[in-house]
Amino acid sequence: MRNDFIKERLEEALEVKSLRRIISAYLNYPEAAEKDVERFERLLLSHYPLKFQSIRRCISTNSFFIFNMLQAFEPPLDMSLDNFGCSHFEQPPSDRNVCSHESAAAKGLIANEITTGEVHTEGCLGSDTGSCLADQENCKTDECCRNHVSDSNGNVPLSSRDWLDPSLQFHVPLVDVDKVRCIIRNIVRDWAAEGQKERDQCYKPILKELNSLFPNRSSESPPACLVPGAGLGRLALEISCLGFVSQGNEFSYYMMICSSFILNQTETAGEWTIYPWIHSNCNSLSDSDQLRPVSIPDIHPASAGITEGFSMCGGDFVEVYSNPSHVGVWDAVVTCFFIDTAHNIIEYIEIISRILKDGGVWINLGPLLYHFADMYGQEDEMSIELSLEDVKRVVLNYGFEVVKESTIETTYTTNPRSMMQNRYFAAFWTMRKKSAAVEKHST
Repeated sequence: MRNDFIKERLEEALEVKSLRRIISAYLNYPEAAEKDVERFERLLLSHYPLKFQSIRRCISTNSFFIFNMLQAFEPPLDMSLDNFGCSHFEQPPSDRNVCSHESAAAKGLIANEITTGEVHTEGCLGSDTGSCLADQENCKTDECCRNHVSDSNGNVPLSSRDWLDPSLQFHVPLVDVDKVRCIIRNIVRDWAAEGQKERDQCYKPILKELNSLFPNRSSESPPACLVPGAGLGRLALEISCLGFVSQGNEFSYYMMICSSFILNQTETAGEWTIYPWIHSNCNSLSDSDQLRPVSIPDIHPASAGITEGFSMCGGDFVEVYSNPSHVGVWDAVVTCFFIDTAHNIIEYIEIISRILKDGGVWINLGPLLYHFADMYGQEDEMSIELSLEDVKRVVLNYGFEVVKESTIETTYTTNPRSMMQNRYFAAFWTMRKKSAAVEKHST
């Protein structure tokens, strides 16, 4: 019994250490961004000093948003456990693929519910209803890389929580901080007016298909829809607004911390300003394009007209939804830029088939980038990479029939003003799970 207890505590400690590293990546953002500016300051273009001054103001504004987000986050774990018998960085970071397409890792279960006008949280993520900007004070610029971060107007967020104390933070590799920059770009995709075109390309066809497949939705007994790989939560919220009991599932704490803040803590549309493109120095047409602000969110989530029961669940899709309690529960599963995040895509397909009701539908949109394809020599990073043709063969073998399929051209977290526009020709399909009786008859 004691050995089991020690093992459990060590596992929890490693998970806390992973979460602390992710938090540290967010906190290291301003310092890493400043180093980038200093690197370019050696250039001799006459107008650059003014540009660097502007970039520093943008970094300060981004940092202010990030620190308010962290202030609102309530860790689902006892953050003191990372002192339980394991030293810093014994384990690699678990969110390696958060930027692929441009996702990926919190064990355990986080559930957070939001209802119109009032935030309800279960278990883990913060639900403070007070203003994040109360009791603001001015701070010195050199404090912004430590415990307090101000925006470009000198505003300072609430006093820090104990687990945000700078003495407890890690110095993380720059690759971790780069994931923070990816999150900032993802915010534009999900929660800015500037991301509307991309949402129309990816989310609109899915929403239209759901609306068509479930025309007679009942408010007394609404259909249940699962959205694995929900990212920052916009698609899951939009599905809820259609009249579904929608649950988003996300693997990455980077994503979960940010989505929780936007879904639960924002009080008005356009409450925050970020500068998502300041770190993109390539293919920029002008300084004004690179330094342009973006207001977020474009809507107030709690006033969007969501259906009761909307939630976000954090954890590995395979671990969480392999639980027998999910068998035959869901009327629909929606995957958008998700299925290629699997080590084993066949495992994803098997679980989706298992958790759908007979007659339930699976709507998928996305490419086959296979996030673990380049993890050479790492035994725990297996990757099964099937062609689209083979993926569809496997899907049919797991009791699905094709309702419709097509190809959709789309981008992913692309700067609409960039000189380079990467495009996907994404597979878009609707599959229906055959009933057990029909499937038995067909065989």
